Amino acid sequence: MSNVQLIENLRRLRKDHKFTQLQISKKLNISRQAYSNYETGQRIPDVDTLIRLADIYHITLEQLITQPCSGDGVINESRGPYTPGMIIDSADTVYLTKDEITLLTHYRNASGDDRRLVRKVLGLSE
Repeated sequence: MSNVQLIENLRRLRKDHKFTQLQISKKLNISRQAYSNYETGQRIPDVDTLIRLADIYHITLEQLITQPCSGDGVINESRGPYTPGMIIDSADTVYLTKDEITLLTHYRNASGDDRRLVRKVLGLSE
């Protein structure tokens, strides 16, 4: 089981700071492949590694794990706090804002036609 927000943050922060996977892996004293496994969700970093990653990017551990981050800091920081959820197919953790939860709840209660309209507006295939 992996944390979707963490995976996205690791990839985004590394690229925004213009680091390669090899550079980050050297900072962590692990192999590039081990670090790559963190970005793909095949492995979960231990707490010490997470703390070192947060230090590298100058963010808190909580931000690294639960909030969308970029090289410029936390994205939509004012829209938190986030509520954990689970992607059923993969058992991955995802963190949602209250607005996102409201949107999902309304989508679930919408008619089939309304759902098709929402998917079309968002550019999602059926």
